[in-house]
Amino acid sequence: QVQLVESGGGLVQAGGSLSLSCAASGSIFISIGAMGWYRQAPGRQREWVASVTRGGNTNYPDSMKGRVTISRDNAKNTVYLQMNSLKPEDTAVYYCAAARRDSTTYNYWGQGTQVTVSS
Repeated sequence: QVQLVESGGGLVQAGGSLSLSCAASGSIFISIGAMGWYRQAPGRQREWVASVTRGGNTNYPDSMKGRVTISRDNAKNTVYLQMNSLKPEDTAVYYCAAARRDSTTYNYWGQGTQVTVSS
C-alpha cells in the first residue's frame, strides 16, 4: 500500500498564496505514475485542481490556469501545489492523489488538508 500525506494547508487572506505538499510513502516497490490535486468544498462535489505526469507534463482545468502550479520531485515521491491570488471560493479540503505507473486512474488518496481563504 501507498500512503499520501498532505501538508501546508491553513488560513490565508484573499489575494494571498499558499503552497501544499504531498509525500507518498509505504510500499516503495510500487512505482508512482501521475499525481494530482483535487478539492472539495462543503456541499460540493470533488473538483480537479491540477495533475502532473511522472515525466512532468502538467494539466489544469481552465478555472485554475494562471493561479495554481503543480510540480513534483520523483526522487521524493512528492507533489507540490502552489496557489496564488487565492479567493474565498478556493476554501476547501484539498486532496492529493496518486496513480500506479500501470494505472489510468488514481489509486491512492490522501486524507486532505484544509485551506481556508478569508475575505
